[in-house]
Amino acid sequence: MPEREDSCAVRESRQVVKKFLARPQHEGVGAIVRRSIGRFELKYFDPFLALDEFSVTAPAGFPDHPHRGFETVTYMLQGAVLHEDFEGHKGTIGAGDVQWMTAGRGIVHSEMPAAQGTQKGLQLWINLSSKHKMVEPRYQEIASKDIAEASIDGVKVRVIAGEALGAKSPVYTVTPTMYLDFTLKPGAQLRQPIPARWNAFVYVLEGEGGFGSATKAVVTASAHHLLLLSNGGGGDGLEAWNKSLKPVRFVLVGGEPLGEPVAQLGPFVMNTEEEIDRTVDDFENFVNGFEKARHWRSESGISLGF
Repeated sequence: MPEREDSCAVRESRQVVKKFLARPQHEGVGAIVRRSIGRFELKYFDPFLALDEFSVTAPAGFPDHPHRGFETVTYMLQGAVLHEDFEGHKGTIGAGDVQWMTAGRGIVHSEMPAAQGTQKGLQLWINLSSKHKMVEPRYQEIASKDIAEASIDGVKVRVIAGEALGAKSPVYTVTPTMYLDFTLKPGAQLRQPIPARWNAFVYVLEGEGGFGSATKAVVTASAHHLLLLSNGGGGDGLEAWNKSLKPVRFVLVGGEPLGEPVAQLGPFVMNTEEEIDRTVDDFENFVNGFEKARHWRSESGISLGF
């Protein structure tokens, strides 16, 4: 059982400085996503490039597509998706599972429904610093049963990355990142430390909770709302309450800002437009990390005619 002090080492709560609803939009082939980071209201929240809450039903999905220069974190909430890439990596990401993919210098992959019905999850894009953008691709995959969990006083956490309530994730984050999935029972309160200087946000999955400070402003938010937390001028953690009659579930994500210029063209994220041009050339000419893309097609894509 974790010590209570681990969850209460917050002297001053960060405030909510922005709140907005992630509205559904079409993405991929027939998929529906609620994009909160990476849309016109919030193009970039250093080091985070995008956050999508996605919903796909076969034959919709995300067929063969490339990435370079960042990481993707897929966290399944319901159902399962089949992942394939041009390195021969293939597997199923089921409900509660996490896939932490460092695309680095280049990967081409597909993400398609692996079961009947609707598959739901979150996908987070985390930027890589200039010194890490061209690293070799790698995966960290954690089955739901192996994700670190802890509970205390009506608060439950699943630790995708970082540490909370005495539980710690084994995931190595190239860009220092925390990713915590909290559920608060009615009447429960949370005080979770956030590293100094890190940017952080909350995304509500279910229910309704209050976020902010009991001595200042408390912002109430329900499902599909993104809350950006203050950084600088004090505030070393998140304070949250559940004063409703139903549980509230949300993710708290934080990361160390890179402070570097960002040049992005869809699934390619570099530091300059010249680097983007070179990336497009590399992809079109199947070189510098994209060699295997010349002859590769995913099995799911072939079967569905993509």
